[in-house]
Amino acid sequence: MTHDRDSLGICRPVILDARLPEHADELLRLRSEPGIEVADLRQSMREELRRVNTPPDADPADDRWIYYPWRRAVLGIVGARAFRAIRLDRNRNKLTRGEQAELGRRSIGVVGQSVGHAVAYTLALEGTCGLLRLADFDTVELSNLNRIPAGLFDIGVNKCVATARRIAELDPYLPVEVYTDGVDDASMDRFLDGLSVVIEECDSLDVKFAVREGARRHRIPVLMDTSDRGLFDVERFDTEPDRPPFHGLLGDTTGPDLRGLTTKEKAPHVMRILDPRELSARMAASLAEVDETVTTWPQLGGDIQLGAAIAAAAVRRLGLGHDLPSGRVRIDLERGLDELAEPASVDFGMSVPVSTVDAGADKAGASAIDLILEAAQRAPSGGNTQPWTSELEGDVITIALDPARTSVMDVGYRGSAVAIGAALYNARVAAAAHGLLGRHQIVSENPAHLSATLHLADGHDADLAAEYPRVLARETNRHLGTGAEMDPLMIDALSEVAAQAGADVYSVVDRNGIQDAAELLGESDRVRYLTPQLHSEMYSELRWPADDLRTGLDVRSLELAPDEQAKLQIGRRADVMERLRAWSAGRALGEYTRDRVASSSAVIAVSVPVRPGDEPDLTDYLRGGAAVQRVWIAAARQGLAVQPVSPVFLYARNTEDLRTVSSEFIDTLASIHKRFFELMRVPGRDAVALVLRLSFAPAPTIRSSRRPVLGSRNHG
Repeated sequence: MTHDRDSLGICRPVILDARLPEHADELLRLRSEPGIEVADLRQSMREELRRVNTPPDADPADDRWIYYPWRRAVLGIVGARAFRAIRLDRNRNKLTRGEQAELGRRSIGVVGQSVGHAVAYTLALEGTCGLLRLADFDTVELSNLNRIPAGLFDIGVNKCVATARRIAELDPYLPVEVYTDGVDDASMDRFLDGLSVVIEECDSLDVKFAVREGARRHRIPVLMDTSDRGLFDVERFDTEPDRPPFHGLLGDTTGPDLRGLTTKEKAPHVMRILDPRELSARMAASLAEVDETVTTWPQLGGDIQLGAAIAAAAVRRLGLGHDLPSGRVRIDLERGLDELAEPASVDFGMSVPVSTVDAGADKAGASAIDLILEAAQRAPSGGNTQPWTSELEGDVITIALDPARTSVMDVGYRGSAVAIGAALYNARVAAAAHGLLGRHQIVSENPAHLSATLHLADGHDADLAAEYPRVLARETNRHLGTGAEMDPLMIDALSEVAAQAGADVYSVVDRNGIQDAAELLGESDRVRYLTPQLHSEMYSELRWPADDLRTGLDVRSLELAPDEQAKLQIGRRADVMERLRAWSAGRALGEYTRDRVASSSAVIAVSVPVRPGDEPDLTDYLRGGAAVQRVWIAAARQGLAVQPVSPVFLYARNTEDLRTVSSEFIDTLASIHKRFFELMRVPGRDAVALVLRLSFAPAPTIRSSRRPVLGSRNHG
C-alpha cells in the first residue's frame, strides 16, 4: 500500500485495521519510516468514554489507526461508534442521542468553499450530517485567509481539499467527497444525487442558478448565507418544486444569461437578489468601489462564522422535521449590539426579611368562638389550599368541603377530606381549651358535600385542651435533616397516638429503606413536574413575599439553598418541562424531595384500616386527617421536624385513578405506587391519609399563613 504524500489533492486519511494482514504490514512500514509521527490516543479516549453517561460498548477490536499523509502522522483512536459518542457527548441535550442519530443519516452538499468551508466544518463539528460533498475549483490564496479558517500550509491547495483535510483531522470516520473541478451543468446531477440539503455559497451567478435548477429537479432544499447583516435564504424545492429560483427575484433571467459576466455586469443581478435598500452601509459603499479601490465585494471572517452558525441551525431544523419555510431572514449582529442594555438583576423573590410570628398566642380581644375557628384554619392541607369553608350558625360550627379548592392530586376529594379531618380535630382541641367542647358529627351525602359539624357546649376534655398550644405551634419543617438514627421507642409512641385515633403508622427507619423511599418519592415529583396540569397546579400553590400569602406555600418555607432557588425558577417554565418530557428525562426534578427524604430519620405513612372487602370512603380519610394531626403534634413533642412528602399517587386507589392523575405516566405511576406501598408495608385496602418525613433539623425559617376568619357568622 503506497501513497503520494506530496500530492496537493490528497484529502482523505487512510483508516487501518491492525487485524488485517495488509493493514498491519502498512502500519509497521509507517512506524519504521523516518519523519512519520505516531501517537496512540486510545487509552485517553477510553478514559473519556468512561465519563460518558450510558456509554456504548467499546470493543477494542473496533479500534483503528489513522494515517494522515499530508501530516505524515499516524494516530491510534477508538472505533467509530465510541469515537462519535465521546466527541458529540457535549451536544446533549441541545441535541439528544436520537436526534443526533437522525441527523447523522443526512447527506449535505456544500458548493463554494470560502463561506462553504466554515459551513461544512461547523456541520462536521456538530455531527449533524453523515456525509459531506464539497465542490470548488479554486485554490487557497493568502487573500482568502481573512475568512477561510485555513492556514499558510494550505496555500496552493484546492479549497475543497483544504476543507476536507480539516474535517478529517476532526473526525476521520466522517465520509467527505470532493469535486475539485467545481460543478457545472454536466456534473450537477451527479453532485446532487442522494443529498438531503444543498448549501450554495459560490460566487458564479450561473452556477448559483444551475444549483437551484438542479435542486428543483432532485427536490432538494437550498440554503444560502450572504455574509452581510446575517442575510440567510431558504428555498424549499423539496416541498415546492415549481418555486422559481431566488424567490423569483431574477424574473425571467436564466442560467445562460448569467454566464461569463464581469463583476460589474453581475452587479445589477446581485442587487436584485440582495435588495440594495437592506445592505449595510459599508457593504453598499464597497460595492460602489469594486474595481476601483477594492477588487471584489468584501467579507469578514466573523460574518462568515455567523453564516455557518445560521446554516447549521437550518440544517438541524430540516433534519429533525421542524418548521423551516422558504423565505429570507436577517440575523443582524450589529443591530443586536445597538440594543445593548444593563441586564436586570436576578432576584428569586426570597430576599424579603422573614418576620417573627407568635403563632401560639391568642389574638388579643378575640372571642373564644373566633379562636376556635382560627385553630381550625391552622390545619394542614395539600399546598396550603385550605379546601374548606367555615360557618357558625347558632352554636354549631360547620367545616365543609370547598370543591373549588381541589386539584388533580386530590383524587375523589380524599386529600380534602384529610384536611377537613385535621381542621375538625383542631376545632375540638380549641373548644376543649375554651370549655366549649360538644359533640361532633360527620356528614357525607356525596363526595362534593362532605362536612363536619362541631356543636359548642359546656364540655371539657383535659387531654384535648392540653394539645391547644401545640395545635397553634404545629409547623412544617423542610430543612434537610441530619440523618441521625431514631430511637425505636419514638416510632412506638407515634403508633400508640395513631391507634388512639383509630389509625395505624407504618414506618421505614433503616438507611437503605429511607434511600429507597427517597428514590420513589423523587420519581413521583418528576412525574408531577412533567405532567402539565400537575405542574401548573404545583406552581400555582407557590407564593413569593410580594404575593398574598394567606393561601399557598410561602417559598421561603421551602428552605431552599441558592442552587435550589435557581432550579425552582427553571422548573416553573412549561417549555423546559415539555422538552424534558419529550426526552424522557428530568430525574433532577425530583432532587429536592429526594435529598430531603434521604436526610430523614424516618418515613411514615398514617392510614386508617378498612375491613376486608370494603373500600374506604371519605369519612375514613376524614378520620385519617385527625390521626395525622395527632401524630404530627406527637412527633414535634419529641423534637422531630415533620414534613409531608405525599406522592402524587397517594389518593389513587386503582388504575383509573392513576389515569386521572397523569394518563401519560400511568405505567410509571403504577410501578412506583406498587413499590412504595410494598416498601412501607401498608395494606392495600387501607385509606392512607398522609406520608410524612421525620428528621432532626434546625427550626423552620417561616410558616405559611392562613386565610383570615371573618367574624363569628358565615365564616369563609
